[in-house]
Amino acid sequence: MITVRPDFPYSLVFDRWRRVLPWPTLALAFALLLLAGCSGNDREKDAKGSADRRAVTAVTTALCRARDIPVIIEATGRVEASASVGIKSQVNGILEKVHFTEGQQVRRGDLLFSIDPRPYQAQLKSKEALLAKDQAELDNAARELQRYRPAAGRGFVSQAQADQAATRVESLKAAVLADRAAVDSARLDLEYCTLTAPFDGLAGEIGTDPGNLVKAGDDTPLVTINRIAPISVAFDIAGDRLAEVQQAMRDSGLPVEVALPGVQRAVATGILAFLDNRIDPASGLIRLKADFANADRQLWPGRLVAVALQLGLRRNVPVIPSQAVQIGQDGAHVFVVRDDHTVAYRQVTTGVRHGGDTEIEKGLAAGERVVTDGHLQLVDGGRIEDRSGQPAGGGNDANTEDRSGARAKSKGGGQ
Repeated sequence: MITVRPDFPYSLVFDRWRRVLPWPTLALAFALLLLAGCSGNDREKDAKGSADRRAVTAVTTALCRARDIPVIIEATGRVEASASVGIKSQVNGILEKVHFTEGQQVRRGDLLFSIDPRPYQAQLKSKEALLAKDQAELDNAARELQRYRPAAGRGFVSQAQADQAATRVESLKAAVLADRAAVDSARLDLEYCTLTAPFDGLAGEIGTDPGNLVKAGDDTPLVTINRIAPISVAFDIAGDRLAEVQQAMRDSGLPVEVALPGVQRAVATGILAFLDNRIDPASGLIRLKADFANADRQLWPGRLVAVALQLGLRRNVPVIPSQAVQIGQDGAHVFVVRDDHTVAYRQVTTGVRHGGDTEIEKGLAAGERVVTDGHLQLVDGGRIEDRSGQPAGGGNDANTEDRSGARAKSKGGGQ
């Protein structure tokens, strides 16, 4: 690149060229030399201006605010019926009638199935007849014993005959007791011919149709009844957080919120009801359960839900939008905005995350402004242009707080 220097002896060069070149050629060469020098200066100035413009990075920012933030353990849970039973027959027989429809709400004691009772009615009558026979024989043997005892004392009959009469009475008493047990068993089998609902719940799919033979204790239930109001949600958390949960449970019942997939807001709130008695040594997790009223039946057995177990509140702690926190080789850090429109690289220690906000335990104070977008081109001391609607290094005004809070809610689902 050719530049024009004020201290260069252009007159000597011009006199030397004038002796060897014609005047028109010399004038043209000198003009081209001046033009090249001016163009070079312009390109240098343009390059320098472009470099200055590239040094300014457009970013958005948000204030670090002091607020209360809930301590929440998030997990994925599965909805479970609070009670579930598979209705099975306890006797063999022909299914005579089904007294409900699939998916019907049933009440405790409602009749569900009827099995042909005639074989069991006949069996009961047979057992009752045997009981009556043995009872009559017992009564007769008891009367004979009453006659033999005084007769044996007077010598009319031998003592051995009296003893045999007593033995017969005792034997018949045992037979009567066995007959009564058989009658009770036959009566119970007859009762088993009618199957009823053990609790209020929702009936599932019917496993067989009337006319089919059902077997006692068959592997496949005739129907499954699930109680879904109330209902339970089971979920696992890290075992190393068990102490936190136990401490929080001493103070009060712990609320548990659940959200359905694709729905950011909680659809139900329940209470933690169960902690397992062991931590799984393979996974390091412990099973918990929460109970929900589920009056609107939004929770359904088998469904996956997002679970949020709230342990308490951390009050008046510094929080920033979670997107402001960057993770590097040296850990979490943020870029803090200075009053001179530059940024400072600063390492931070993060705490609880909730609703798009992250607690800052160390490294940042409420009222400081941090970069939330545009980190990729930032360096420590770099200049920025704040495009979030608030001047870099500005104060903690209400509009900015509302704007940053709205961004956090839109990304994190709200508080």
